[in-house]
Amino acid sequence: MAFSFVVLLAVAAAASASNVVDLTSENFDNVVTGDKYVFVEFYAPWCGHCKNLAPAYEQVGDAFANEKDVIIAKVDADSDRELGSRFGVSGFPTLKFFDKSTTATDYSGGRTADDILNFVNEKAGARARIKKPSANVVDLDPSNFDSIALHTDKDVLVEFYAPWCGHCKSLAPVYEKVAATFKSESNCVVAKVDADAHRSLGEKYGVSGFPTIKFFPKSNKEGEDYNGGRSEEDFITFLNEKCGTQRVSGGGLNPQAGVVEELNVLASRFMEEEDAREEIMGEATKVADAQEDPKMAGYYVKIMKKILDKGNDFPTTESSRLERMAGKVSDKKADEFAVRRNILGQFA
Repeated sequence: MAFSFVVLLAVAAAASASNVVDLTSENFDNVVTGDKYVFVEFYAPWCGHCKNLAPAYEQVGDAFANEKDVIIAKVDADSDRELGSRFGVSGFPTLKFFDKSTTATDYSGGRTADDILNFVNEKAGARARIKKPSANVVDLDPSNFDSIALHTDKDVLVEFYAPWCGHCKSLAPVYEKVAATFKSESNCVVAKVDADAHRSLGEKYGVSGFPTIKFFPKSNKEGEDYNGGRSEEDFITFLNEKCGTQRVSGGGLNPQAGVVEELNVLASRFMEEEDAREEIMGEATKVADAQEDPKMAGYYVKIMKKILDKGNDFPTTESSRLERMAGKVSDKKADEFAVRRNILGQFA
């Protein structure tokens, strides 16, 4: 019996590439034998609530993957109606717990991954934990909302969401990518607040549906409705415009970052008019000194000096060197290298 039970679990896991065990009428009684704690979801493939639960349920399955006394399982009770009928399933999803028993008890608790995990941990005396990926989206609640979203030095995009909201779940991976893109911008923040758990915040800002997205710019801490598109590119374009940043998907800088049009013209002339290079370099020095960031603008002049010393190939060789080093340095240094490469490109 033990051997066949292990084989059944191995086959089920291999077939689904999941730590949630698929049960049917054929294997149910070989798995739910009364010697393990078994949590079972009876679902239907077409059920919207089941689809919403699925990602969280997979997290629970992963959390208990190494717990020998606990099994997280599911039954397609639409296909296997006999098994669903046996346990009185009349709606989807129906969740039941077998407390080292072949007799089920209904689970009526919350349906987040943490809710189910905490229930099973308590019943089974386990200490499983959900492995949550590191997130770049800042979590807000009443204790930190004002200090972040209302900070007058920060532009803050805030999603008011509910954990059970299907549209919020669909938006989550896109929103995380946007947050990752702006993680190096300390004054351009991508954040979210569970407005179902913290209803006072939702009510304060007129949230009546989920997700509601609001922008809190430095100049208006009353908050402004975000009515733009919800693709990654839509959010990035919006935040670049509002925050004065120049980010691209993934967190890099776009080709315009750090360049100065007046100095671009002088860089082009410098390469074309070799007899006038000293004069052009003098003009570039004056323009660079007048910029908001004279240090980085001064890089145009440094390149000109390097070209005079090392030849016209310097911009190409230096750009290649910086590209090779970019993946080995901090995000801040990588930004600096990207700006340098943008400026070097003006001397092509």
